[in-house]
Amino acid sequence: MTQTSNIADRIPAPLIFVGSGLSQYSGAAIATLWLFTAMTPTVVAWWRVAVAAIILILIRRPFRRDLSWRTLAAATVMGLFITTMNMTFYHGISRIPLGTCVSIEFVGPVMVALFRGRGWRTRIAALLAGIGVAAISGIGLDIANPQAQIGLAFSIAAGICWAGYIVVGQKLAAAGHGQDSLAIGLLVAAILTVPLVGPFAIAAGWQSTWVLLCCIAVGVLSTALPFPLEQVALRRLGPDIFSLLACLMPAISEVVSMIALHHLPNVGEISGLLCISLAVALAQYRPGMLDRKRKHNN
Repeated sequence: MTQTSNIADRIPAPLIFVGSGLSQYSGAAIATLWLFTAMTPTVVAWWRVAVAAIILILIRRPFRRDLSWRTLAAATVMGLFITTMNMTFYHGISRIPLGTCVSIEFVGPVMVALFRGRGWRTRIAALLAGIGVAAISGIGLDIANPQAQIGLAFSIAAGICWAGYIVVGQKLAAAGHGQDSLAIGLLVAAILTVPLVGPFAIAAGWQSTWVLLCCIAVGVLSTALPFPLEQVALRRLGPDIFSLLACLMPAISEVVSMIALHHLPNVGEISGLLCISLAVALAQYRPGMLDRKRKHNN
């Protein structure tokens, strides 16, 4: 075991999870502050995917592994879901506050839990998610503003793409190809979406050293770093408790938004955030999972 692993093992797993969220939304804050004025949100998202793909390919070297064509096809679909999710998410946060966009985006995972789960918890979770989105869009946002309407639509689209990523990603992870598929999927998706952003748009990342450094920072903070951190937390917590902690993510994004972007949420945004956080907790919770975790640790 390496010294890095020993250090990671001394850090509480929930703290690792929070660190992953802070990293991801700090990258989003950098994109909002410095990149949206230099290039379109679509191009910023492409750079995020491309940088993360290069880093993960160099670390994982997935092409040395014997992956079937079916796995490669699934990895490509996953990469396209992630890329589209990033593009719609960035279009969302370019128009509405970061924390608000993240809260609405979490409707995607809640819907996956609703369709896969049964019982009163998933139904209440879906209801709370709907109330949360209504509170944010009806009270928190100036819905009469066309930009707010477009931002809301992009946020919902990002949530739908996130749901697709969850479904495909879980199948690849269950087969033991999670990280390798992520690396390949992001690389293929970056190549396939070049015509969408155009070569001149890609060149926008090289317009100055500062812009290039910001692009690299977004790719590292938002994708390349959070994924390994989440893997460490998932290995130590188990999937049930890890999913339960996902309810913290909207709150983490709101904290980053307040500190970095100086956005103070209003009553509607806070109410919606709380409803969606409760929805995530209810949708992912399974009876007895805390007892199982205690027995596992003992």
